Amino acid sequence: MSQSSRIRKLFAVAVVFILSGSTIAYSQDKKEKKQLPRGTPILWREPANIESRNLLLGPGGEKMKPDLSRITFVKEETGGYSKKYRVKDGKGRVWVAKIGKEAQSETAAVRLVWAVGYVSEINYLVPRVTIEGKGTFENVRFEARPENVDRFDEWKWTENPFAGKRELQGLKILMALMENWDLKDDNNRILVVRNGGRNELQYIVSDLGTTFGKTGGQKSPIAFVKSIKGSRNEPNDYVKDKFVDGVEGNRLLLDYSGKNSDLMRDITIADAKWIGGWLSRLDDRQLQDAFRAANYSPDEVRMLAGAVRKRIQELMSLQPTSATR
Repeated sequence: MSQSSRIRKLFAVAVVFILSGSTIAYSQDKKEKKQLPRGTPILWREPANIESRNLLLGPGGEKMKPDLSRITFVKEETGGYSKKYRVKDGKGRVWVAKIGKEAQSETAAVRLVWAVGYVSEINYLVPRVTIEGKGTFENVRFEARPENVDRFDEWKWTENPFAGKRELQGLKILMALMENWDLKDDNNRILVVRNGGRNELQYIVSDLGTTFGKTGGQKSPIAFVKSIKGSRNEPNDYVKDKFVDGVEGNRLLLDYSGKNSDLMRDITIADAKWIGGWLSRLDDRQLQDAFRAANYSPDEVRMLAGAVRKRIQELMSLQPTSATR
């Protein structure tokens, strides 16, 4: 047997070994999935006193803010675009610290989602923090891991208890409004919140980092890698990108070219006006606070909040048309 034949044979054996190992690992992962307990599914609640919601502090309020007197490294979190560390704060509470470009955009996005009634993560943006043993970082998103909350696997955009309901349609529109181009099912999670012996199953979009840029138009610098579907945390891109593409009968056409773009094809004008109505009740200070909370510069705060306001107005001014396209 020639040397080249031996090399090819060894390579084939290695590939079979790797694939076999992947299959075993996948089977083990499937077996290890936790069984979702019974509980009440929640995606959205009518936001009480929406006009007074504090978007600077967000869903965790003052009470949940991390104690930055000491941040202790626990372990590195795997997966996703950004570097993430599981840490403990000065009070021993557990957080996932996200470092990098997505930290700001995700912090702001969570506040807008929460402001109009959707269940969400609890997060804060820390402008500068030292993680013991790892270093000092700027603009770090801290996401809470409360003791009374269990995290379960993904929920699917097309298969869930809210399919066809207005609150799910509103969430889709909100994702497009924030230019969230990474609408993969595995960016969704079900949080089981234990409260007085009862379980609440909170359906959340867990990863909102790919927001406030633009959908489409970005190419990978690596030739064999598929095109990237958009930019993240690029205020100039966000301001310039188009949101509403038009109206066809009673259906809203959105200028959205992110992942799972088919989700945007069944949006009605009534759906758009419903979520637009809630968003329109947020004043300019609240919108700006969502971006101040993410440590954007004053100019970026005004620019981003102004662009969000413009998009809200687009939703509210929609009118059906008898023309077809």
